[in-house]
Amino acid sequence: MKRFYTEVRAVEHEGGFTVTLDGRPIRTPLKCAVSLPTQQLAQALAAEWDAQRETVELGAMGINRLVNIAIDEAMADPARLAGEISAYGGSDLLCYRADAPEELVARQAAAWDPLLAWAGDRFALQLTVTTGVMPVSQNQDSLSRLSGQVATFDPFTLSAMRDVVGICGSLIIGLALRERFLDIDKAWGAAQIDEDWQIEKWGEDSEATLRRANAYTALQHADQLLSLLND
Repeated sequence: MKRFYTEVRAVEHEGGFTVTLDGRPIRTPLKCAVSLPTQQLAQALAAEWDAQRETVELGAMGINRLVNIAIDEAMADPARLAGEISAYGGSDLLCYRADAPEELVARQAAAWDPLLAWAGDRFALQLTVTTGVMPVSQNQDSLSRLSGQVATFDPFTLSAMRDVVGICGSLIIGLALRERFLDIDKAWGAAQIDEDWQIEKWGEDSEATLRRANAYTALQHADQLLSLLND
């Protein structure tokens, strides 16, 4: 749509913060008021709106999208989003290993074993590792500990974590990124080991390149939101 406003501001609003366009508070697609928990998040959202030029490219406004999801979806039904995220614990990428070739096996172990060890220490759990793609049953107590952790997340964290965990295919990578055991590049690298291996061997087509670029951009937005909430 065409840009319809001149001034963008991050302001205090009803016990939190919001963004105004020419003095009017923005609203979500479901017409809910936007109330943000931190001034830093309000400033980042305001910067996205202010960065639009003649037209407003909503698809490029990653923080705006995540804020809308937090308010319209996560606040309305936090258990649903928490359940989506927690479900990855039962089929976590880190638990499904290749049995050959040796170089790929070694890459997976080098990147993924420390993450499972960290999760074991941090959340007092143990996940079973297998080779191949056949499902493996995980210890129910370990899954409960993971879902209990996710259940503590506020709506904005749920919004960001759904993207992180979905993009990475791993709840453990998502938790490690949120708690800054990993930075974004290491999280992305850990999640992309199998795909990077295939690209090295067979190359990558333009469609896959675009898909990966879009996924990384979405991961950056989610990581930015997590950083703003942690700050």
